[in-house]
Amino acid sequence: MLPFFGRLLSKKQPQEQTDPMKKFLIAGLGNVGPKYHHTRHNIGFKILDHLAEKEGVSFSTQKLGEITSFKFKGRTFILLKPSTFMNLSGKAVNYWLTKEKIPLENLMVVTDDLNLSFGTFRIKTKGSDGGHNGLKDIQAHLNTTNYNRFRFGISDEFSKGNQVNYVLGEWGEEELKLMPERLEKAAEAIKSFGTAGLNNTMNTFNGK
Repeated sequence: MLPFFGRLLSKKQPQEQTDPMKKFLIAGLGNVGPKYHHTRHNIGFKILDHLAEKEGVSFSTQKLGEITSFKFKGRTFILLKPSTFMNLSGKAVNYWLTKEKIPLENLMVVTDDLNLSFGTFRIKTKGSDGGHNGLKDIQAHLNTTNYNRFRFGISDEFSKGNQVNYVLGEWGEEELKLMPERLEKAAEAIKSFGTAGLNNTMNTFNGK
């Protein structure tokens, strides 16, 4: 009789664990340190900071990044700001996906995009790195391009040869005026990803 009851107990255990399909990893890309805090390249950090403040949670320093989480409509959102610097983002993303046992389809990477006008959203299920070193490193660590990414437009208003200075430069006055509304909309898009699904989120927020 003991082996029979043992089998019953072993079957019940997985039901007591958190359903991995209801956990989402949102990785905002950026560079650590005060000098990068207000730069265009750090929009991933900025969006996650806004979302965390909105949800009343705070980041704590953990392995390979700053981490916090909140629950919304039965879903758990884990927010990650890698501390590995932009070009080595993949190590942190891969580590936390594995540690939290989150399926790849529940990952969303938030980053900047020079090819979109300021504040425009483009949410996609896959694609190339587009020359973005952070995405390039994530692709290398995950060994796939099939992961969700949320690109936030920073426009390409820079002169020839001045791309690095532009990307690592601070937001302009007009951009800062529009930023609060854009951050609020970005937070809504991330929560929609976890609750309404990716396709509905793309239809609602892309190009907006």
